[in-house]
Amino acid sequence: MTATSHHEDDEQGQPLVEHLIELRSRLLKSVAAVAVIFIPMFFFANEIYGYVAAPLKAFLPEGSSMIATEVASPFLTPFKLSLVLSIFLAIPVILHQLWAFVAPGLYANEKRIAGPLLISSILLFYLGMAFAYFVVFPLIFAFFTSIAPEGVTIMTDINRYLDFVLKLFFAFGIAFEIPIATVLLIWTGATSTEALKAKRAFVIVGCFFVGMLLTPPDVVSQILLAIPMWLLFEAGILFSALIPSSEADEDGS
Repeated sequence: MTATSHHEDDEQGQPLVEHLIELRSRLLKSVAAVAVIFIPMFFFANEIYGYVAAPLKAFLPEGSSMIATEVASPFLTPFKLSLVLSIFLAIPVILHQLWAFVAPGLYANEKRIAGPLLISSILLFYLGMAFAYFVVFPLIFAFFTSIAPEGVTIMTDINRYLDFVLKLFFAFGIAFEIPIATVLLIWTGATSTEALKAKRAFVIVGCFFVGMLLTPPDVVSQILLAIPMWLLFEAGILFSALIPSSEADEDGS
């Protein structure tokens, strides 16, 4: 192998090494952000769990309470909640690190649209979680506690409850990203507004199917997820009309 070929291999390998080093740096910053949020939250883990459990406790019968069926649950359950919430709260930092990593490889027109979409996706994720907590939780817990058979005392395990609400938080947070996905599909030219409107009936069926997959096995939470998903899909179509397609950007550039 000649000296020239060695030099070319070094030039090809160097950018890869630099990208890997930068990726490691971005990942470490993301983990550090989670840790910085988690440490103070852990000291208030019990209070945070009490706030998250409030929608259920408001509908528990008088004299009933939540229980811990495992020895370590009183410690591990608030710990898990604090860790998951730390990740949720660190999403802006995590996405910013992701953006900083991929942005140098984007065109100017892609950067113009990616920035607002990134901010909107963060806000929509938090809006989905807030919708689940303030709207969905009171409705489904009122329903569940009202249909208990006579003679059955409702005493929910704290760990099972946490798993239940975290699934709903995540499901509604992801579901509220539908406008972003719709705008991206239309902007990139993968589909068109007219094509999505023509497939509206299939989308509605798909919303209920996804609601069935993402939520616990009850009709109430499935409907409460499917209907907002459909409305957010319609919102995505409306907002996409305000954004020029990538092909138009390229023609204008």
